[in-house]
Amino acid sequence: MSVRRAQRRASRTDALATFEAEGCSAPRAWGNGPGVRYERHDHAFHKVLFCLSGSIVFHTEHGDLELTAGDRLDLAPGTAHAATVARRDASAWRRRDDVPHAS
Repeated sequence: MSVRRAQRRASRTDALATFEAEGCSAPRAWGNGPGVRYERHDHAFHKVLFCLSGSIVFHTEHGDLELTAGDRLDLAPGTAHAATVARRDASAWRRRDDVPHAS
């Protein structure tokens, strides 16, 4: 599957440990306020995002996926998606990697 959400309730420490254990690039911090929208786009790399606070909705061909604090989203290379920051400010760590992952 090109989109996978894990409702893990991961902490910041858990997220960092996961990035390191999977041998991926260091995460980058990101954040936006409610209602901020990202137009549909895709990436040439595997994208992983851990929502650390607030909530954000990702819009994909598989439907809408809302992430809240602790959730993880994996997007396979070439997966078209858009996003809307939901009711609360959202902050996240995201990373990209060029290492294939099992779905």
